[in-house]
Amino acid sequence: MCSRWHGGGRVRSTTPAEDRYIVLSAKRNRRTTAQQVANQFLAASGKQISRKTVARRLRGGGLYARRPVVCVPLTRQHHTARLQWCREHHNWTEQDWACVLLPDESRFSLSSDCRRQLIWRESGTVYRPENIQEKDRYPTCSIMVWSGIMINGRMRLHVVANGTMAGQRYIDEVLLPHVRLFRGAVGDKFVFMDDNATCHRTLAVQDCLDSEGIQRLVWPARSPHLNPIENVWDALGRQVAGRNYPPTNKNTLIRALTEE
Repeated sequence: MCSRWHGGGRVRSTTPAEDRYIVLSAKRNRRTTAQQVANQFLAASGKQISRKTVARRLRGGGLYARRPVVCVPLTRQHHTARLQWCREHHNWTEQDWACVLLPDESRFSLSSDCRRQLIWRESGTVYRPENIQEKDRYPTCSIMVWSGIMINGRMRLHVVANGTMAGQRYIDEVLLPHVRLFRGAVGDKFVFMDDNATCHRTLAVQDCLDSEGIQRLVWPARSPHLNPIENVWDALGRQVAGRNYPPTNKNTLIRALTEE
């Protein structure tokens, strides 16, 4: 009868102390690659290990390569205002939200925003500050679209052609031809939730809303992810990117967005 000799097999290339060093290196800079960690380990210990070994040690330490959550930069005041808003509205019923139109504009670019950069993080820590990538600029060569959703309906996608949305243009292209129709269909309980973009907060826009009897829902600044339409934009972007023939210019991008 044969038995396996105790201690046989391939000898580990790193010690437990070195394993802890590898994990700590990744935690100090979560955007570093496995190869970069291997290079740091070589410089510190004089011992060469492969990036696959690094990845195994990191997995053993509970770290996995994942895409970071992307959000706009937030101050303490932004955090406080958003928490207060959520506390004020967490008891709203489905009937309450059924009267709310949740609009938003979004930009879609010809270049795919695939976020190839990965980070090392533990399971269940996706929304920790160290695992979030702040992003505050739109890509070049892109187009802006505008739409809105309700529990029982949605608005037609509006393409904002040739430039950005200013106050009067917001009135002419969005409020009067689109939002006013929903106000008429829902009635006096209709509530309009637009964000705090500059073009939304002009006196002309407020006068237009007042004259049409459209009530606004106060919205905390820099809180796009509180609006569920962000999930719609994400799904739309994935649909367009997953086409057999992805858009190659602005015209085909517009056509793909409106068809999806």
